[in-house]
This record gives sequence, structure tokens and C-alpha cells, in this order.
Amino acid sequence: MKNLRLYAVCVSILFMGAQAFAQNNVTPPLNEPDYNKPLLFAHLPSKIAINLQYIDPLFNAQVGTVVDMSFSDNGSFRFDGKVVTATSKLNGSVQKLMIKSSNYNGANFLITKTIRTDGTIQYHGRILSFKYGDFYELQKDKTGYYLQKKNFYDLVNE
Repeated sequence: MKNLRLYAVCVSILFMGAQAFAQNNVTPPLNEPDYNKPLLFAHLPSKIAINLQYIDPLFNAQVGTVVDMSFSDNGSFRFDGKVVTATSKLNGSVQKLMIKSSNYNGANFLITKTIRTDGTIQYHGRILSFKYGDFYELQKDKTGYYLQKKNFYDLVNE
């Protein structure tokens, strides 16, 4: 009789375990990449040379300052907006700036200026909007800095 009771308890536990919610094969909801997002910078070239004389004065701007600038000498790419964040850390050796665009819907220009201990200056930045499928990344080569157009999903993995 004791063995029959033990078998009944084991079978009951087996059925409860099989019906438990945790045992259901439910996949978590994930965001699928939208490769059909519109392109914000479709009308612009894939590579734009940058003149740093237009970038460097931005780091003196205060929050709320309206910015109307061109990235290059030929004026092929204008970026207008408002400074929404300006920070300086490590006694000014790292400065960060974020400009919210008024002429490119939803785009933000994020740029960091780093002054190294040897006195060299390095810039990192992006012009990015989560609503669109492309962005620009600030890069450097032998000739200087330039904006390189990239695919949004090269940066973001949903």
C-alpha cells in the first residue's frame, strides 16, 4: 500500500510538472531589426571631409546655445541645432557635447574631445537618429577627420 501511494505521488508530480507554465516553450519578445527604415542622409555623400576649425569652437558653447554650422569648407553639409549637453571632466581633458538637430529630424550630434597627456587632441563622434537607417561616424585617417556614412544596424543590434 505504501508503494502504491509513492507511485501515485510521483505520477501526480510528473503531471503537474508537465503542465507547469515554466515548461511551455514561449520565446521572449525581441525587436526584429527594421532594415527598411528610411535613410536620413540619403542625399549626402558617404564620406565628408571635416575641417576642425568649425568643430573646435563648439566646445566653448553653453547648454541652450543655437548652433548653425558647416562641417567642411565647401558647405556641402550643414548641421543646425541646439546644444543640449555640454560636459567637461578631468580638468578639461575630456569634453563632451550633444547637439540636437533642427534640420535633420531626430538626429543628434554627439562629439567628444580628448586631450591626451602628450598634448595631442583626439575627437570621437556620431550624428545619429534611432528613427532612421543610416548615421555618420567621425573617423580619422592620414589626411584628417571625416564623417563616414554607415548603416544603423552596423552600430545597433536589437
